[in-house]
Amino acid sequence: MSSTRDLITALKAELKAAGVTYGDLADHLGMAESSIKRMFSQADMPLSRIDEVLRVLHLDFAELARRVADSQPLRRELSFDQEQAVVADRMLLLVAICCLSQWSFEQIVGTYAISQSETIARLTQLDRLGIIELKPLNRYRPLVAKTFRWRPDGPVMHYFRAHVVDDYFGANFGGEGEMLMLVHGQIGRSLAMAFNERLARVAQDFAQQHLTDQKLPPDQKRPYTLVIGMRSWLFSVFRDLRREPLA
Repeated sequence: MSSTRDLITALKAELKAAGVTYGDLADHLGMAESSIKRMFSQADMPLSRIDEVLRVLHLDFAELARRVADSQPLRRELSFDQEQAVVADRMLLLVAICCLSQWSFEQIVGTYAISQSETIARLTQLDRLGIIELKPLNRYRPLVAKTFRWRPDGPVMHYFRAHVVDDYFGANFGGEGEMLMLVHGQIGRSLAMAFNERLARVAQDFAQQHLTDQKLPPDQKRPYTLVIGMRSWLFSVFRDLRREPLA
């Protein structure tokens, strides 16, 4: 829900874009310019006054609210409770992952054995959770950033470790476009973050390419899952052979 301050900030931007000054607005509304300035500076404006300003700008409230929503920063991480709600329902988790991949409503129901009514119910729940903004005709806008990730020790990653990791790594990674590399080494601590940033850019490139290729016909696309990880770690079968570091 947009706050009054968010709406007034958006109104300021619309006035500037339209070339309407506070003096012009005061003339249209029959108010003193000082009162107009005070309303905007204090972000103290009733909805009835916001409607009057919108009429001057030839905008409706729904359009202003949409512009406010579009200007809000996207989530890079969900709360623990949001993730808990997602993994509590297997179909909700499926629809959430499809939405993060920006699948259309038609793609979801055409690919999985989930009815239209079940899909709509899950989309509605994701809207209530603040993960998407559900729009008419079962369209939606993701409220998460391209750099979104699940909480490292959160409910979704616990679910994936328990139910997905063995299934994912159980393959030989020899198929078309598949690769698995294990690289071990010692590097300076300061460089570890630099490598993490480079790996994050690879993930962003992959996510962006996914969005770009949405326009390709189905027979020219295949689903891929990119898993990136790096940690300071010693394989458990070797740990008992390691000498204790000298004091």
